[in-house]
Amino acid sequence: MFRFVVVTVLAAVAVTADLNKEWDIFKSIYNKEYPTKADEANRHMVWLNNVKYIQTHNLEADRGLHSYRLGINEYADLTTEEFVKQMNGLRMTNTTGGSTFQPTSVVEIPAEVDWRAKGYVTEVKNQLRCGSCWAFSATGSLEGQHFRKTGRLVSLSEQNLVDCSWDQGNNGCDGGVVQRAYRYIMVNQGIDTEASYPYEAREGLCRFTTANIGATDVGYMNIDKDSEADLQYAVAMVGPVSVAIDASRRTFHLYKSGVYDDPFCSTTINHAVLAVGYGTSDGLEYWLAKNSWGDSWGDNGYVKMSRNKDNQCGIATQACFPLV
Repeated sequence: MFRFVVVTVLAAVAVTADLNKEWDIFKSIYNKEYPTKADEANRHMVWLNNVKYIQTHNLEADRGLHSYRLGINEYADLTTEEFVKQMNGLRMTNTTGGSTFQPTSVVEIPAEVDWRAKGYVTEVKNQLRCGSCWAFSATGSLEGQHFRKTGRLVSLSEQNLVDCSWDQGNNGCDGGVVQRAYRYIMVNQGIDTEASYPYEAREGLCRFTTANIGATDVGYMNIDKDSEADLQYAVAMVGPVSVAIDASRRTFHLYKSGVYDDPFCSTTINHAVLAVGYGTSDGLEYWLAKNSWGDSWGDNGYVKMSRNKDNQCGIATQACFPLV
């Protein structure tokens, strides 16, 4: 009995030492610095709690209980509540203006689509701790439509939208609506390039310059609310589409790979991403979405969201794309 207790204690010490080493690695990789020792101790406890959650989920995934895996990312020292408050900035709204996309049954759409392979998609970006997901989703779809029209992929300025689209009803880092971003670009007759108006993750004075316009739009098209069939047709025939989801679940916060399928995910949307394709993996239908939380999150910045599962996470609730 004594020998068993000693072995158990030694094993626990070894695990603790390994996790302390991993904590140091985590801080080094993501350049984490904390103002006080007390703050670091608190962040360390949050991180340990998330690590335990990840380990438990992945053990269950190994037994076939989940179709996706979790992993440590740069946000693993945040609680889910903190994460949602800082990173989810989409406002759910009854959109006015814009036409509704009308699919046609004449054209047969492909079984799988990935617009990254066709040159429509810029690199994964990072909104940092600013609720500007709406701006990244808006630029992503416009970048694709601009490429479709001109053959040139131009990275567009989210900061331009954060600073300048207040009159259209957006609120900078406190959230916004993708359609209002497109309305601003239309009224403004353009949006600047990323290179000329780089992202700062905070609100500032509007510095839009006509000489630096990278793209423009003449309005936007809404996808019929809750229709994954219409969304699929739009993604297949038009290009990357702005979509909104419920990203409040801890499983989404720590998602790493596989087809994300959380039955507790609601249709109350709070985060905007970019649907760049769709497909099937091991018999599971998915949407391929580009996020704006950097490439340490998810599958190099992307997530495969469950498709045709009763609009899971609300992915077809508030979808749209710009007209150029």
